[in-house]
Amino acid sequence: MEFLANLAEAFSGVFKAGGENFVGLITGIIPSMVVLMTAVNSLIRLIGPEKIDNIAKASGKEGILYYPLRYAVLPFLACFFLTNPMAYTMGRFLPEKYKIGWIDSALTTMQFPIGIFPHINAGEIFTWAGIATGVTTLGLNISDLAMRYFLSGFLVILIRGTLTERIYFAMTKKTSDKKA
Repeated sequence: MEFLANLAEAFSGVFKAGGENFVGLITGIIPSMVVLMTAVNSLIRLIGPEKIDNIAKASGKEGILYYPLRYAVLPFLACFFLTNPMAYTMGRFLPEKYKIGWIDSALTTMQFPIGIFPHINAGEIFTWAGIATGVTTLGLNISDLAMRYFLSGFLVILIRGTLTERIYFAMTKKTSDKKA
């Protein structure tokens, strides 16, 4: 009988711990996210959506000089201003041949800026919160982790977008050579 009582207590303890975590989110990250989303929407209104659209159109130009704009700056701006899932619509300004590399970069961008800009992908905030809890438990600074993750993320999305583009070009060339 004591075993069943302990089992019931442990079972209800899981929900109690979940409730405490939920209260922590309500009093911690959720108000910050709401304020940040409001600030981002205000910033979009101040800058003007047409200016952001012009950056997207410029990133679709030919040449290696446009790779950082296309595969690092544009995905970040799209994720920052439009958030998940609307950010993917920014790819509409790119020529068809660049969309595959761009979407790879944009999907990856949804993960790395969360430590600094949690509004980008609210669904991933729980993953970041778990990692941050572990880092804090070790006595380390999560701001350092967030900045390193953020900066290394830009390098990763640039490499991924460029490689995906190159692989796509090679595959389409092979397909067109077989048809000819």
